[in-house]
Amino acid sequence: MHQPGQGGAELPGAVLTGLLLLAAAGGYLLAARRARRRNPAQGWSAWRSASFLAGLTLLAVALLPPLAPAAHDDFRGHMAQHMLIGMYAPLALVLAAPVTLALRTLPPGRARGVAALLHSPPARLLARPAVALLLSAGTLGVLYFTPLYNTAAAHPAWHWAMHAHFLLSGCLFAHVIAGPDPAPTRPGVRTRLVYLGVAIAAHALIAQAMYGGFFVDIHAPIGQVQQGAEIMYYGGDIAELLLAAALVATWRPDRRIATAGRRRGPGIAAPTAR
Repeated sequence: MHQPGQGGAELPGAVLTGLLLLAAAGGYLLAARRARRRNPAQGWSAWRSASFLAGLTLLAVALLPPLAPAAHDDFRGHMAQHMLIGMYAPLALVLAAPVTLALRTLPPGRARGVAALLHSPPARLLARPAVALLLSAGTLGVLYFTPLYNTAAAHPAWHWAMHAHFLLSGCLFAHVIAGPDPAPTRPGVRTRLVYLGVAIAAHALIAQAMYGGFFVDIHAPIGQVQQGAEIMYYGGDIAELLLAAALVATWRPDRRIATAGRRRGPGIAAPTAR
């Protein structure tokens, strides 16, 4: 899978990637500092900042040496990249609530623009669980069961486009399922658990089909493909358990029902959860 000439481009690409990740870290930390200065009482959670830095660190591990060069030649390296870029890093980045931080620190006019964008029809469509599921898990079948993966692996621009898709679709799904940032069309917790269960089943089926060689179109040694499938199967399970834990942490009783219960007294049904 390694292409002639790619090695010479790896060092400049790694430097640029490292600089972009450092810039993202610096921007977030400056925004967090501004949020604390603007409202000392409310401040900004150090855990959110730590989560963002953890997400960037995971991206660095995936996109910089030694893993990035190895992934060109070894399907197992590619799958490790896939897990880090598409599942683990997105969860950490989403839990850092970057949109909420932006809304708190941007000038009022720009903050209103961000809010309007979140409520725009395209954003509301993307934030639907079915769409997020299709873009994250649904496209994996297209990638690994058609020549698309081999084409992307052979062309650096397509390879980076694949990484971008993993990251963006992973962030979108994590945001829809368990993100702390506002999402106007986000359904209740029970519905999101159902979609998360479908994603778990889809990942498992794709990994099992890959391991068994059913419909798979990957130009790599069989042993590498099978071990890559194992990385996807077990690594995906762990990532989705973490996402489920983040989702359960958002489980809150419906305050309106709880308030009505206190007014009516004992004997009514228990509050439902969102």
